[in-house]
Amino acid sequence: MFSNTLDSSAIASWMPGEAIPSLLVIAFLGAALSFLVLPRLGKSAGPVAALLPAGLFAAFMTYVPVMAYGEGVPTILQTVQWVPSLGINFDVRLDGFSLLFALMITGIGSLVVLYAGSYFAEKPADDRGRFLSYILLFMSAMLGTVLSDNVIVMFVFWEMTSLLSFLLIGFNSTSIEARKAALQSLVITAGGGLALFGGLLIMGMEAGTFSLLEITSNPGVVTDSTWFGVIAALVLIGAFTKSAQFPFHFWLPNAMQAPTPASAYLHSATMVKLGIFLLARFDPILSASPTVIVIMVAVGLTTMLVAALMALRADGLKAILAYSTVASLGLLVTLIGLQGPGSSIGIAGFILAHSLYKAALFFCAGIVIHSTGATRVRDLGALFGLLPLTAIAAILASLSMAGLPPFVGFIAKEYVFEAKLDSSFAAIVTFVAVLVNSVLVAIAGIFALRPFFGKATAFTEKPKHGETIGMTTGPVVLAALGVFFGLFADIPQYFIVGPAAVALQGAPFYVSFELWHGITPMLGLSALVVLIGGLLVWKWTPIHEAMLRLSFIDRFSFEKGYDAIFGGLLSLAQSTTRTIQNGQMRTYVAVTIAVVTGALIYAVLAGETFAGAAGLTLPPLAADEIRPYLLIVCTLIALGGIVAAVSRSMVVSLVGVGLSGYGIALVFLKNGAPDLALTQFLVETLLVVIVSAVLVKMPAIADGLRSYSKFDLRIGDALLSTVFAGALFVVLLSIAAKPFNPAVTEYYAVTSLSEAFGRNVVNVILVDFRALDTLGEIAVVAFAAIAAWAVLTGGNPPSKTPKAGVATNRAVPSLIFETTARMFFFLMLIVSVWVLFRGHNEPGGGFIGGLIASAGFAVLALALGVDFARRRLLLHPITWMGIGLTLAILSGVPGAIINESFLTHQWINLNLGVTSMKLGTTYLFDIGVYLTVIGGVLAFLIRVQQQNSGGDDATTAADDVTNSNISTQGASV
Repeated sequence: MFSNTLDSSAIASWMPGEAIPSLLVIAFLGAALSFLVLPRLGKSAGPVAALLPAGLFAAFMTYVPVMAYGEGVPTILQTVQWVPSLGINFDVRLDGFSLLFALMITGIGSLVVLYAGSYFAEKPADDRGRFLSYILLFMSAMLGTVLSDNVIVMFVFWEMTSLLSFLLIGFNSTSIEARKAALQSLVITAGGGLALFGGLLIMGMEAGTFSLLEITSNPGVVTDSTWFGVIAALVLIGAFTKSAQFPFHFWLPNAMQAPTPASAYLHSATMVKLGIFLLARFDPILSASPTVIVIMVAVGLTTMLVAALMALRADGLKAILAYSTVASLGLLVTLIGLQGPGSSIGIAGFILAHSLYKAALFFCAGIVIHSTGATRVRDLGALFGLLPLTAIAAILASLSMAGLPPFVGFIAKEYVFEAKLDSSFAAIVTFVAVLVNSVLVAIAGIFALRPFFGKATAFTEKPKHGETIGMTTGPVVLAALGVFFGLFADIPQYFIVGPAAVALQGAPFYVSFELWHGITPMLGLSALVVLIGGLLVWKWTPIHEAMLRLSFIDRFSFEKGYDAIFGGLLSLAQSTTRTIQNGQMRTYVAVTIAVVTGALIYAVLAGETFAGAAGLTLPPLAADEIRPYLLIVCTLIALGGIVAAVSRSMVVSLVGVGLSGYGIALVFLKNGAPDLALTQFLVETLLVVIVSAVLVKMPAIADGLRSYSKFDLRIGDALLSTVFAGALFVVLLSIAAKPFNPAVTEYYAVTSLSEAFGRNVVNVILVDFRALDTLGEIAVVAFAAIAAWAVLTGGNPPSKTPKAGVATNRAVPSLIFETTARMFFFLMLIVSVWVLFRGHNEPGGGFIGGLIASAGFAVLALALGVDFARRRLLLHPITWMGIGLTLAILSGVPGAIINESFLTHQWINLNLGVTSMKLGTTYLFDIGVYLTVIGGVLAFLIRVQQQNSGGDDATTAADDVTNSNISTQGASV
């Protein structure tokens, strides 16, 4: 269901909220399609990819007038019901603050994509397309985070940004440093995300809703809770790790191993500000506690000081900018801890100014590094003649970072100082702000002067190339905007900063964002900061060298502590693995059964299975008539189990297991469950085939594998299995004693034909009523098969090259088996398709049909070799799984569009003249299940048989045996 909420400021006939979810869908679809399209576009991939964020930026710009001219706090809220029973809805919320982030994400994202296309111009098309696709997908996840109003949905997008950040930081997978930095960022940000998830869950349960707007509108429900301390701590950890606050700050400078476009986008302009976004959103709750306020201010100030010290010691161009970003993030956290309208203006203004100048500076750093190959400041100089546009953009962005008029950075810094002077922490926060901002001024000066006007070096005398349009567009545009917004401050005041500050404050107030306020204390502080920063620029080299000699400062990085903790965890994991994962399957099975047995016994003792002193409640066994066939079948099942347990021959044990499995299938069949019986028959058949392929390489008789000299393990096995069987028997009896409620059964029986148009209730439940469960189950099958394909590498190559005309991957051929296998294969394939399409009304369906087809391929592989069967499969088994999952997902899209509920299948009546036929998206879903099952089963089968045959993944020329050769071999036998 859809609903819209918009303040009276919006025009009644125009409800822009209806388009916001569509914009998110477009973003994710565009990012998904880019993986297929961009690698094929060559060097034009960058400009083409930039069309997506540019179009989204234009769409979000249409909301600027609504937020600017609205009364009160203009808010657009879109609600899409997702899991209403759990209170989880896909709520989209757009106000001035989220609009600021949306414009920043899409606007800077457009320039980043354009920049990246040129930055990777000399790289292979696949690498360039993959990087651009990651950026677009990251942009979509960022948009989802800042626009989500449901905290659970927000968390999903939040963690998605961490995963994509990991991929982008480690994009250069051949670099050890890049891989280490990527893992470090993932461990810290995803670990903090888990803490955040716990806080959000507790908060939502305490508030009775997961809507962020409702929670913050009535913060007393959470702040009065006994869990408030835990909630605040978990939320702060999540925000601090994401925004690189002390002591988690070190991951951000290390993340500069990422390509420069990623550094400019993720780690200066967007992702690292997500923690700031979260703290600002939850400020109505967090600010209720003086302790939390003190923590935020203390952490922010400490982060600023530590980052400033590290920046003075850094030498790398990107590293210096990274530490300045950490300091800026600490400043924002401090501002959130301060209360009052002034802090809201300072936060909104500084976020805007910082995004403009910091992204521009990273762009310029990337151009310099790309052109010269040098990464350290000391190796750069005299580049103005080679990179004039880059130099101008760097100078303008640096002046904005230094807080000089008439740049927007100057205005933002004025309001930052005003907020700090008006706070209860005025003295200490102002003192720290002056010191840290002086270092930022020095960094801006070094960046603007040293690379472009310093002495020429070996790197800069013979640069690799000059400027390109794609790489210079971004920094020039952003630097120019920094000047433009400073000169025409009314524009950000009314359209960007003002609405964002009002949204942060939660109440309307007059927002002043002006270039000139007259002679004020803030102006004096700005002048002092510039003066100290100028002195630092003048004495940068001796200060830098002196700071390097102060080795104790390294302790503030906390990176060694992280390495020690991480190394300790790895050592613990290795020792635990050596103890538990000892390579003995018997141990694994015994531990698993023992744990399950203990859980069953506990369930019996702690549950309601005992009726006081009367003992265990048993079902009325005498009421059931004893059926002779059932007695015979159960006896066969028991005999099969006994044979499997006592036999020393693995083949005989396999026969015993199969006998028990087929017997259970007969029980299902005779008790009115034909679908379940068919599934059991086919699973047992495939199990026999796959296990037989494994047993080919194992001894037929297991000598001495189950006993030691001093203790016979069979005694322990027998005891454990007996206790397990007894516990399971008691639990089943207690379940059978419970009264059966037929309400669910009757509901499905009545509605399967009238609502889902199918007579086979089992299949209707799987593909319609519980289709989402089935989709998850086939996804698990696919993921497991992919993992098996990767782990089972195909075995070692054969030691000898096979002779011409000899098929590999199979045993000695048999003419009868070969001939009948071909016929059997085509027959099974036809039957599988027939079972697939009849399943909606008769026993069958996609799962059973897929198992039948898999059995056909299995027989073909046994008779003619696994490579022959794989060629008949036409596509890679993993490709078939991908097609199946895609079809299953696509079958739910019409329902999401028409009925606003994913996987609600749609039906049409097809009139054929003499008769009519009812077709629905259910069949598309079942085909998806069919293909996924085939791909999953054959992935296991092919890999196992390749292991045993010594073949590898590739089909060699020797494996490509023609039909005539096979026939000739069969005739000779």
